[in-house]
Amino acid sequence: MLAATLLLIALLCVSVLMKVPYTEMSPGPTYNTLGDQGGKPVITITGHDSYPTTGHLNMTTVQVTGARYEPSLVNAVIGWLRDDVLVVPHDNVYPKGQTDADAKKQNAEEFASSEDSARTAALKQLGVPVGSELIVKSVTAGAPAEGRLHAGDQIVAVDGAAVTSVDQVVAAVTKHKPGESAVFTVVPRVKDAAGGPAAAAQPAAPGARTDVTVPTVKVRDLDPKAPAERADLAAVGIGTGIRHTYPFQIDIGLQDVGGPSAGLMFSLGIIDKLTPGGDITGGKFVAGTGTIDDDGKVGPIGGIAMKIIAARDAGAEYFLTPSSNCAEAAKNVPSGLTLVRTDTLDGALKSLEQIRSGQASALPSCAK
Repeated sequence: MLAATLLLIALLCVSVLMKVPYTEMSPGPTYNTLGDQGGKPVITITGHDSYPTTGHLNMTTVQVTGARYEPSLVNAVIGWLRDDVLVVPHDNVYPKGQTDADAKKQNAEEFASSEDSARTAALKQLGVPVGSELIVKSVTAGAPAEGRLHAGDQIVAVDGAAVTSVDQVVAAVTKHKPGESAVFTVVPRVKDAAGGPAAAAQPAAPGARTDVTVPTVKVRDLDPKAPAERADLAAVGIGTGIRHTYPFQIDIGLQDVGGPSAGLMFSLGIIDKLTPGGDITGGKFVAGTGTIDDDGKVGPIGGIAMKIIAARDAGAEYFLTPSSNCAEAAKNVPSGLTLVRTDTLDGALKSLEQIRSGQASALPSCAK
């Protein structure tokens, strides 16, 4: 008995001290896209009429332990036994070598992209024209372009020839021999009141254009791991991409929130604020999640089980659920919450119409 007791004590000590490679997820806060956060509206529209709204269109979040967090075996087991905690392999959330700073940067980039797609999808749904422009997305530190071109600059032409695509910029630069210079015609980035690049620059007047001469170097000078077939081509050290432009300004103001999963709810919030006599929720408490692309297609997200708990705890009656997440979400639906299967922005609007008109029984559901 003494030996067995000592062995049990030893096992308990090991289970408390032994660290396991897992990460814990739990329900995070929800934010009403129709409401305020920190004393400011979550969605602000400038340069176009907007209208009063009621009810809730809450985006949901998940809280995740940090990249360096290592739970003990006991903590992991407790998490597995709880309904409001999800324990997953560490590398599923933080790819090998990723730090908290890396994850924060990635989440911020995904959130910004989600905001852009939310604006675009919402305005397309309303029939409002959406434009696009070619921009500098990033500048490599130490590259010839550093200090000459800046993230957010609109690229109009290279060497006097108009460009409208990333491939055209690459082709224009690689026509040069390394050491030669390329001339970029750009519209310098629009800055916000704080001095940073505006979230969505408006088309600038032709007079704002300026020519910037940038020397080229070999690709291998900027990226020693570049493929052999590209290593000796000319480069200036920029990343380029397409940015949408809008006929008026739509600002989304949330701090310390990242990832792409709020796209659907942002689009719905924008539509509600731009619709005369809108009130697309009918005063109901609707929450949801889902990525969205420029054409309004809703995509899957992670942590769905935690998000539906967060929604119900906040008081939601309906939860817009991406179709790809329906099977997982339906396994353990909190009492009083109706899961609404959602594939597109248009489909979500039709579901909201059914909710407003009291036809909830006809809603597309997530069948178990």
